[in-house]
Amino acid sequence: MAKLSKAQREWRPGMPKKRRSTKVMFASTVLLLEAFVAFFATLAVFGLKRGEVPPVLILGFGIALSVVLVLACAVLRKPWGIGLGWALQIVLILTGFAEPMMFIVGVLFAACWWYGIRAGMRIDRENAQRDREQAAWEAEHGADGGQPA
Repeated sequence: MAKLSKAQREWRPGMPKKRRSTKVMFASTVLLLEAFVAFFATLAVFGLKRGEVPPVLILGFGIALSVVLVLACAVLRKPWGIGLGWALQIVLILTGFAEPMMFIVGVLFAACWWYGIRAGMRIDRENAQRDREQAAWEAEHGADGGQPA
């Protein structure tokens, strides 16, 4: 049997499910898309410049960047996770020195990252406000909404 997480072990019937952060979901989506783009850009640079730059260097850097982008998704909930994401945006933009089109791709992904973080924070604030209002309403009217059984 699979090992249960702490949240799964502590769950009891009737417990509300904790809401996931929209900011983290948006940020994870952008990072995963960037990982795919970084991998395919690595293959493009490998094909175009393997005579000029050692192939091990091209493949090593590109695959490492792709892996780091995927692994960064796991730390987005930590206080420094978003900062790591911004640093990876800069690294992706700087890959334009190997393939000039990556300057454009990197800037576009940085814009997606900025928008995802900004919109995710706004949605998370709205959800928290909605949850507070719902809890206040349920406290005032009861969990069943005051409907007779």
